[in-house]
Amino acid sequence: MPYRISPQAWSQLHHFASFPQTGISLRQMVQFGRNPNPGTILQAGTFLAEELPIRLAHRVKELDELPNGLNKMPSIVRVKDWYAQSFEELVTFPKPRLPKSIAAKFPSNPSSAPSTSASDPNGSGGGEGSGSNGKMIMDRTTTTNPVFDEMASMEDGAEEGEVAGRGASCATVSANGGNGSWTKKRVPLANRYYANLSGIEWPPEVIDYNEQFTRCLEKIKKRHDAVVTTVAQGVLEYKRAREGENIQADVQRFLDRFYLSRIGIRILIGQHIALARTSPSTPTTLDGDPLGDSSPGTAKAGTGGHEDPEQEQYVGIICTNTNVGAMAHEAIENARFVCEEHYGLFKGPPVQLVCPRNLTFMYVPSHLNHMLFELLKNSLRAVVERYGVENEESFPPIKVVVVEGKEDITIKISDEGGGIPRSEMNLVWTYMYTTAQSEDLDPDFNASDFKAPMAGFGYGLPLARLYARYFGGDLKLISMWVRARWRQAGRVYELTISSRPSFPRLTGRDTGLTAT
Repeated sequence: MPYRISPQAWSQLHHFASFPQTGISLRQMVQFGRNPNPGTILQAGTFLAEELPIRLAHRVKELDELPNGLNKMPSIVRVKDWYAQSFEELVTFPKPRLPKSIAAKFPSNPSSAPSTSASDPNGSGGGEGSGSNGKMIMDRTTTTNPVFDEMASMEDGAEEGEVAGRGASCATVSANGGNGSWTKKRVPLANRYYANLSGIEWPPEVIDYNEQFTRCLEKIKKRHDAVVTTVAQGVLEYKRAREGENIQADVQRFLDRFYLSRIGIRILIGQHIALARTSPSTPTTLDGDPLGDSSPGTAKAGTGGHEDPEQEQYVGIICTNTNVGAMAHEAIENARFVCEEHYGLFKGPPVQLVCPRNLTFMYVPSHLNHMLFELLKNSLRAVVERYGVENEESFPPIKVVVVEGKEDITIKISDEGGGIPRSEMNLVWTYMYTTAQSEDLDPDFNASDFKAPMAGFGYGLPLARLYARYFGGDLKLISMWVRARWRQAGRVYELTISSRPSFPRLTGRDTGLTAT
């Protein structure tokens, strides 16, 4: 039976959606992931059990409030139900019940966070684990809640995506419930997401909770695999209902926010699953699966034929020494394979790679692979369609040049595929816009956004730019002209990636292009 949002679930959704989201930096995720053990996995899992429902509730509310009938499109309703179902599974997931001796070791007790449920406004947690049965609920003066933490820490004028109040060690928040007033001190974010809990013999309750919660996240992740394509189908339904009218600016902004949020949610879930399922040095995909041989268009780790003097070091899905040259080489091979399959070519257009030897930085390799793969697909298609499949022996090369700066790494991809007409340059970042023949999306399509067709989807460039901007980078496109003939010579993609690991932050704000 299809899931439907009940009135009680709507009440909880609106309650959670009133809370701000909490940001986590890439550095914090790596710091936590270097020393995973059942205790740190439990600490992070408890944070996700508090944070993910807030993020999911924001998305459900926004999907429900889309303008001009977009919220009524069948595919949009379907995605909204997925998010609401995942939200309900998380808010109803049982809290860990720990012995007092174990619970006392956590800076933020994972079994005692006050409830954010609309049905329990006093934050009593329903009385579970009151302490009389040997289980542990901490005193209200030391409880933690992501809502209070964020409200106390976010100051006006704080830098985007950064927890403010750096000069204060704590903040105090007061609440007045039906059972009396109480005051709590804000526990720093690092102590809610990460705790150095080593040298402890963890009881079976911790191991069991971690396993059950990881399975819950795996189920949610699988449910959301087809979100990108399903939302795209909903937008296509919307355009057809409005007889091909271009997407309005407010819908474009919504899609940017929505997909940025999805990136953040999947990073949090993928990182947790990866650390819970594998050792820190095992390479994993964004979905948290151990990496092996991957099909073209999917992200994988590897050297792509290059010899690495230093083995790649993974912390979950994050690689602390991502090899740019290896990632570029792999994306080139995958994109050429897809191009050759699509056009029936024996040999696709050649790609020349110029990259400093052994250039590495901390990043999520699957993101870098995805961005490069999408840009290379566009260039390969442009070259093939301009010169024709019958001229495969004389295709001009596509050039990929990687340059390292003080704060950034810039990757320039240039082709001679004819460029983009000047009148269409403002449309290239619009969702559902494509210079190729549009492909209809199957409503039952069940693949992640890392497996895309050769062209015609209309999401490649906008999503690639979001992935770049998410961690402080950017993507630009220039259509080059040959003055002598007054015709487009080709296009140049300039992908800029921040190489400073302190910049990336999984911020929780809903403004501009920073919402996760």
